[in-house]
Amino acid sequence: MRLLTKCPGCSIPIELSIADADRRKRCPRCGRLYYVPDTDALRDAISLLGTAQTDIYVDEKGNVYG
Repeated sequence: MRLLTKCPGCSIPIELSIADADRRKRCPRCGRLYYVPDTDALRDAISLLGTAQTDIYVDEKGNVYG
């Protein structure tokens, strides 16, 4: 499974890593800058990856979906 976010501008899924935490990232399609949540929010999402049967999505506020 993958840890993903969706661009708030064009909604394409973008894969995240822990190195992206607490930074702004630029969408490769539309160029919009968006915020990636801090490591605490990403750790919560990463802990779910082990048991998840689908990809896990994290939004700019740190909410986890999957």
